[in-house]
Parts: sequence; C-alpha cells; structure tokens
Amino acid sequence: MRALLGARARHRWIHLVIGGALLMPYFLVGSVVVGGTAHGAGSFDSFPLALVTFALALPLAAVSGLVPIARPLLVLGVRALCGVDPVALADGPARSWDARLRTSAWYTLHVALGGILSGASLVLPPFTVFLIALPVFPGLRHSVYSTGGPLATDWGIALAPAAGIAMLLALAACSAAAGALLARLAPLLLGPTPVDRLAAAEQRAAELAVRNRLARELHDSVGHALSAVTLQASAARRVLDSNPEFVREALAAIEETTRRTVDELDSVLGLLRQDDDPDAPDPTTPDLAALEGLLARTGLDVGYALEGDASRLPELVSREAYRIVQEGLSNALRHGASSPVTLQVAVRERELTITMENSLSGAEPVVRPGGGRGLRGMAERAALLGGQASAGPHDGAWRLSARLPIGGAR
Repeated sequence: MRALLGARARHRWIHLVIGGALLMPYFLVGSVVVGGTAHGAGSFDSFPLALVTFALALPLAAVSGLVPIARPLLVLGVRALCGVDPVALADGPARSWDARLRTSAWYTLHVALGGILSGASLVLPPFTVFLIALPVFPGLRHSVYSTGGPLATDWGIALAPAAGIAMLLALAACSAAAGALLARLAPLLLGPTPVDRLAAAEQRAAELAVRNRLARELHDSVGHALSAVTLQASAARRVLDSNPEFVREALAAIEETTRRTVDELDSVLGLLRQDDDPDAPDPTTPDLAALEGLLARTGLDVGYALEGDASRLPELVSREAYRIVQEGLSNALRHGASSPVTLQVAVRERELTITMENSLSGAEPVVRPGGGRGLRGMAERAALLGGQASAGPHDGAWRLSARLPIGGAR
C-alpha cells in the first residue's frame, strides 16, 4: 500500500498528471486534423478517433522535445517529483543531437503515459463512487450504467463495491508502475551524455587553472615579500645597537616592500573581481620593466645583466618572466641569505633565457613554512608558455635556469 499510495507514489502521479496537461496542446492540434478529415466527427465523440488523435499528438511532442532548453525544464520536474538522484541528471540545455534525441524520447514517453493516466484518473474515480454507492442507493440501478449487463443482476450489484475498489487499486498500481518506469529511464535519457561529461571536465579544468594561477600569483608576490622582509628585519635586529643608520634603511626598505606587496595583492585579487564582474578593469601585474625596482628592494647584492631589448617581449612572457625571477630571488634569500646573486636575462630572436646563481654558503638561510610550491609554480609558468624552468644545487651554488619561447604562450 505504501508503494501504491505513499508520498513518492503521489508525487509521481502528480508528475504524470503534468505530463497529461502537457499533452493537451498537441492533442488539440491533432483533433483539428482529425476533425478536418473525418467529416465533422470530433476526437472527443469517438474512442477510435481519440486514439488516432493521440497517435498524431505524440510526434508533435517529440519534435518539441528536441529544443535544447527542454532538457533543463524536464530535469527540474524529475528532480522535484520523481525521487531520482539529482547527480544522475544532466544540467544545462541539450547541445548535442544525442542529448536532444534522448530528451525527446523521454518527453514523448512522459506525455504519452501522462495522457493515459490522466484520462484514467478523470474517468475511473467517479465511476468507482457509482459502483460503491450502487447497493446502497436503489435509485442508481436505473441509470445508464445499470440497465443492462452485470450491473442489472443481483450478484453484479453485490460485487459492485469490490469491483470499484479493485479499479482504484489498479489505477494506483498503473500510476506507480508508470512513475517507476519514468524514474528508472530518467538517468538514462536525461542524464549527462559523453559530450556533457567532457564539457563539465573542461569547465572543472578551467576553474582549476584559474585557482592555480591565483595560487602562483599569491605565492610569488606575498612569499617573496615575506622572505625579503624577514631577511631585512633579521639584519636590522642584529645591528640595532651598533648601526642605527642601517636599521633606518632596513625599516624603510621593509615599508616600501610591504607597500608594493599590498599593491600586487590588490592586483591579484583583481583577477577574482574579474570573474564576478566582466566589466571590471584588467588588473595590472608587474613585468620585466619593473625588475630593477624589485632588485633594489630585495636586500640582496644582485649583479644584473640584460642582453637584448626587453620591451619587445609579449606582455604575457614579460609578466611570467618577472614572476620567475621573483621566485628565484625568494629562493636566494632562503638558500643563501645575503650572499651575492648573479642574474642574467637574455632576449634573443626566438626565446628569453633567465639564469640566476647564488652561493649556498654564507649566512643562515631564511626558513619559511610551506616552501617548495614556488619551484613547482615556476615550472608551471614556463610550461604554460611552452618552455621549461628548473632550479637546484649546481657546482656549489644554487642555480635557476628558465627558457621561455617568445610567442609560445598557449
């Protein structure tokens, strides 16, 4: 009884009734066609003509089910009333013909079963009431239903209530079976197709790429600033009593570093604002033109040599090269502290090369929790441009090498 009359069965019956209501416009169009070819006879006057009209209405429903927007509307009803796992159903319009044909098949089945069950739900309950009341009200025995056949006999009148109840149970069973069939077929016909799964995977990959980009930007800008500030603060603490002038310079450098880092942080957060507001202005990010300022603020003794014209570099290459150098300086702070650093940037015809070295001996390295992500991010930056980057010990020094094709971004 719960399967026939429970909450899920009632919801699925409502879903079938909605299918019957959706069938009516197609049925009316079919009745016009049938009425024009049956010499004025209407579809509601003859059961055979009603069947013909019903058969004409289904292809019309199938055609309308091919509209891409039909799938999300149908999925909405299935999720609300059919008790189907929402994850098993597709989101968004049906883009491919495979998805459209599946949606059309499910919609046609929905309106067909809904039309039959809706008609039965309109006809059987009143007749059932008549059968149950027939033994109690003798006046009903002279109606059009009881002037002939079994209902005109005593045994027919006695069994009429049982027959009425059986009809109601049969209607409930048919409704439950039809609802269960639609619920079983919904994941197959309204579920994601291979094209939908591929599109979802591409969207997740794009979202992950944006997250990785934000993580790299935050790590390189904020991480470098923290390493530089830590080094300068540590040096200032050691000479606080003996060299006040150096302490003032270190504090000024810390102030300048933090101010510029806040600007860069706001720029990185601008990438998030772009996702929420497409009309937001493009965030400004530093490139190789700002490299000398970065070297001046880092607190390291850097020997910088530039070969070629950096102004002819594409904006993306110049920006990513700046971040790679910034991460290299952060590593120099961690692995060599105040030891001298050599930096060579060469702009050639087809590629940009970056080479940075610093001694592994010297002052105590600056240890910052969470290290290691910067090197991986540096390699990812180079790979996205079609190049390569590596960093590690080399002949007693820490060497960073990067090669970025000019115009090779993808």
